[in-house]
Amino acid sequence: MNNSTVIALLTDFGLQDSYVSIIKGTIACINPYLNIIDIVHNIPPQNVAAGRFCLMNAYPFFPDGTVYVAVVDPEVGSQRRGVAIQCPQGYLVGPDNGLFGGVLSLSKATAAVELTNPNYWRVRQPSLTFHGRDIFASVGAHLASGLSLSALGPPISLDSLIELPLKEVMVTASHIHGCIQYVDNFGNIITNISEKLVKDHNWSVEIAKQRIKTALTYSEVAQEELVSFIGSHGWVEIAMNGSSAQQKLKVNLGDQVNISIG
Repeated sequence: MNNSTVIALLTDFGLQDSYVSIIKGTIACINPYLNIIDIVHNIPPQNVAAGRFCLMNAYPFFPDGTVYVAVVDPEVGSQRRGVAIQCPQGYLVGPDNGLFGGVLSLSKATAAVELTNPNYWRVRQPSLTFHGRDIFASVGAHLASGLSLSALGPPISLDSLIELPLKEVMVTASHIHGCIQYVDNFGNIITNISEKLVKDHNWSVEIAKQRIKTALTYSEVAQEELVSFIGSHGWVEIAMNGSSAQQKLKVNLGDQVNISIG
């Protein structure tokens, strides 16, 4: 067996334990020729929303045919489904808990199955607490090695895939109302308001009862000053030059963000 397909990994396992290496070892036991790339393993524990954003943000930069194995799974061992989803650019493998909703907003799924066939699991009786090792990593490796999606389990309706209950963006003649969808390692606040909604307007951000200056980049404001701009990911972002905007504003995922447009 010799297949150079990419497997991209995203988890909340951290790097201080052996869990990530176990995932990679499981994949290598099935096909040692696969190219494994880490997206991130420091998703805040059990934070599906953060995993959703990071996977969505990384997805456009991988080659066609990539298999994305993503595990942020607070309901592991419960009745939540394990799924594999086919998209135009590759496959998504992991728990059906909303983790894939961001990617699916960019790239419509073409098929999905529930992972019920133990022939492609690492063991027929998987651990109740480590489906990442015993189901998802193994399934991902088989898919990347050429296995057909249909071999993994019965088809499921695409409309039945779980969506994460994020606030929808509301647009009026004078305002855009959104929310915080992610906070990165620097304390930068990423909203769910896209560049296309503001690019043809003069706009300003209000969050936590503060109006934030708009600029093109951090360096246009003084140290310790808040600023809003379009981030490299294409979303309206709020940052603090040299410090954490989240700590300054004391906000969290899901909190409201308002933009005035004119």
